Amino acid sequence: MSSIRPDELADRLESGDTPFLLDIRPESAFRATAIEDSHNVPVYEALRGGDDAALREHLDEIPTDRDVVVVCKMGMVAKRATSLLAEEDYDAATLLGGMSGWRGYQNDSLSYKLRSLIWKVF
Repeated sequence: MSSIRPDELADRLESGDTPFLLDIRPESAFRATAIEDSHNVPVYEALRGGDDAALREHLDEIPTDRDVVVVCKMGMVAKRATSLLAEEDYDAATLLGGMSGWRGYQNDSLSYKLRSLIWKVF
């Protein structure tokens, strides 16, 4: 399964190589904070509970001609969505650390720096 670090995503966004950002968090979390130009399909709770059909019902909203980066709170449930999308022949990746990782990257936090080192090693 593919993944992308927040710094790698930032580089892609800055270069204009913009993937389709699929934010699966609940709508209220998405409205509170989201990566610019991301698209909300609020299936987090359903996927967390094992209901893959919830995401399958929204596949027509996800372009097949672009890379897809899946975003959730911490990255764990996004892995499930990424796996499902890969089964459906999407070129999908999970944002490592989810929105927590993205905010840590933006704030240049110590916890982000430590996680980033781990991600680069493993």
